[in-house]
This record gives sequence, C-alpha cells and structure tokens, in this order.
Amino acid sequence: MSLIAIAERIEQWPLAMYIAESRYAFPLIEGVHLIGLSIAVGLLFITDLRLAGVVLKRLPAVQVLHQLRPWVLGGFVVIFITGGLLFLASASSLVSSAVFAWKLLFIVLAGLNAAYFEFVIARKTEVHDGQVVLPHAARYAAIASLGLWSVVIVCGRMIPYLS
Repeated sequence: MSLIAIAERIEQWPLAMYIAESRYAFPLIEGVHLIGLSIAVGLLFITDLRLAGVVLKRLPAVQVLHQLRPWVLGGFVVIFITGGLLFLASASSLVSSAVFAWKLLFIVLAGLNAAYFEFVIARKTEVHDGQVVLPHAARYAAIASLGLWSVVIVCGRMIPYLS
C-alpha cells in the first residue's frame, strides 16, 4: 500500500472528515495551533537569544531555562496535537507536498538539536553555574535552534501556497 493510499484512508476516518467538512473545526484547530506556536516558539526564541548572549544578559541562563521550559513544552504539546488533527483533514495532499516533507525534516533536526542541548550541553557545569557568557556549544545550539525553528515556520506557512 502506498503512502498516498494510506493518507487517503486516514482522510476517511470520521474525525478527519469532521475536521475537513466542518465550517468551524479546521479554522479553530488552526487558530489554537498558531497560539501554541506563538507561545512555544516565541518563548523558545527568548531562551535561545539568552543562550546566544543577546538578551537578558544579567540573568543566569539556567534561571531563564527553568522559568520558561514548562511553557515552551506546553506550547509544543498543543502544536503537536493540533498539527496532528490538521494533518488528518488533508493527509493526502500533505504527504505529496515537498514543502511538508521539508518541514518535517527541519522539525526532526530541531528536535535533535534540542535533545543534544538538553542531554549533552546543558549537563555541563558551565551552563548551570550562572555564568554570564556561556560555552560556545550552548551559543551554537541556540543559534541553530533559532534558524531551524524559523525554517519550520516558513515551511509551514508555504504549505497552502506550494502544495
């Protein structure tokens, strides 16, 4: 069975049909998706800009990370749930879209960057001891995060126009 055939079967699920055919479901889900995106990526950008040494320079990075992490993660939960629901409604067109494939690739790369930061870089004592200037690895991970999530957003916005 091809990927397109699987996607077409997904679109026949009752929930997928409801989202696609409802006057309000798709725009409401998309609105919640964008709110989650604003919260998660907006606060992630503040965190990354702190790690890069651009903003909030007087605050220890660990304090910024601990304060914003629950909100960032909560926003990402909202994004992934609503993104999955939006996918159900138009799965066949999305799986055949090159820009959607690029978006997924950059999400994976951003996730790997975040995992590397959390499990390797952030565990080093320099990140936790309140230094104003962080190690280069933390700064590079933050800059990579800014770039990767920016590309994810651009790809997401291009889907309706290039699919």
